[in-house]
Amino acid sequence: MKKITILLADDHTIVREGFRKMLEFEDDLEVIGEAKDGRQAVAMAKELLPAVILMDIAMPLLNGLEATRQVLRAVPTAKVLMLSAHNDDAYVKNAVESGAMGFLLKQTSAHDVCRAIREIQKGNKFFTPSISKRLDRLHAQPTDRTGAVPKKAGELTSREMEVLQLIAEGKANKETASELGIGLKTVEKHREHLMQKLDIHDTAGLTRYAIGAGIIESSVQLTIV
Repeated sequence: MKKITILLADDHTIVREGFRKMLEFEDDLEVIGEAKDGRQAVAMAKELLPAVILMDIAMPLLNGLEATRQVLRAVPTAKVLMLSAHNDDAYVKNAVESGAMGFLLKQTSAHDVCRAIREIQKGNKFFTPSISKRLDRLHAQPTDRTGAVPKKAGELTSREMEVLQLIAEGKANKETASELGIGLKTVEKHREHLMQKLDIHDTAGLTRYAIGAGIIESSVQLTIV
């Protein structure tokens, strides 16, 4: 029997360990790698070529939404199953728009997680019934958590999305430049483009946007400068 190879991407070690132990009981499923943030998930997906990636949304440095976009560009055969502790409309909608084939809450039963993996590996989408109903409504009228129609994060480039997340996490321009391996002036230019595209002109506004779009969790401790 050919096993379905799986990459786990979650910034919490205990969560990854829990999923690994759960999946080890399944004869047709095999965990071949673990990533602790979105950037590592992209690199490991390119190297290991997993059939399915269990991708957490809220991860440091690069969130699961942008990591999914980058993975699918590099490894189009991979299927992404998005996982989250939250089922806010923004998280669900953005997960689908990023290319995820399914969306599950982390408290989902082991049976449903394994079922979802098998289904998306076949090319079928998998959502819990409650989320499927909400998706129909969201497609008709996309909203953020405040009920307002948000500007589309999809209009941003991958690099701009990375810069936006680091800004929202409280990183200064120098820290962002160091983290991404680019020049300070390049970061400043990306920041300028972000503000122009989103029509937001301060850090606090960019942070609120990132939270509303599900790019970072509202529970993240932020330093707004």
